[in-house]
Amino acid sequence: MLSQEPVIRLSAFAAVLLAMALLEHAFPRRPQRLAWRRWPSNLGLVALSSVLLRLVAPAGAVGVALWAESQGLGLFRWLDAPFWAAAPMAVLLLDLIIYLQHRVFHAVPVLWRLHRVHHADPELDASSGLRFHPVEILLSLGIKAVAVMALGAPAEAVLAFEVLLNATAMFSHANLALPAWVDRPLRWVLVTPDMHRVHHSEIERETNSDFGFCLSVWDRIFGTYIAEPAKGQLGMVIGIDGFRADREQRIDRLLVQPFKSWR
Repeated sequence: MLSQEPVIRLSAFAAVLLAMALLEHAFPRRPQRLAWRRWPSNLGLVALSSVLLRLVAPAGAVGVALWAESQGLGLFRWLDAPFWAAAPMAVLLLDLIIYLQHRVFHAVPVLWRLHRVHHADPELDASSGLRFHPVEILLSLGIKAVAVMALGAPAEAVLAFEVLLNATAMFSHANLALPAWVDRPLRWVLVTPDMHRVHHSEIERETNSDFGFCLSVWDRIFGTYIAEPAKGQLGMVIGIDGFRADREQRIDRLLVQPFKSWR
């Protein structure tokens, strides 16, 4: 499986993105007008970040996991945990670390400047789940690498987690209208589009809530869960003042955005 890592990643990415795009078109949650301008830039960012990651760290987090294994590093190896226990625990703990990382990127001004590129998207759809500044992606890889080494996470679990995180990020950002009878029980386990959309509200209290990408349990445990936006799913305003104009959706503007004034 690990030898086919690039194929697995690309296949899962393409399949989920296509599925979300088709579902968004068939069952849209909110009206949109900028998709034609936003998608090339959002996909351009993920392409640029992918190239940068391959240049800086060709083996990525999976490579770190394999190296840590060869050195006998990490909590699970020190505990001599069997694979069947270490793998799911690694996925769970890595998801917790991503939740905590997300909160830190909101709390620290210099990191918020980078993360603001994601929040400045004036509309939400599957492509928004890919819209991150390349520097934030590099920092995230560094945090993930340290976590993988500290845990001694199995390489297979790291690959599964990264594929899952990428897929759920596209799902949670999708402009998809899920029936209430699906959304309510599902969000007890996974972050649903209606749940995560609250996090992209222009209201600061709502922006600083619902930080989860994959599992919804962390927001409930740490008290950052808000079920619905104050203005409702259709009435809420998404994005950040000063960055909603059409021209701000160009990839060149997104790349320099962290160096502009902080809200």
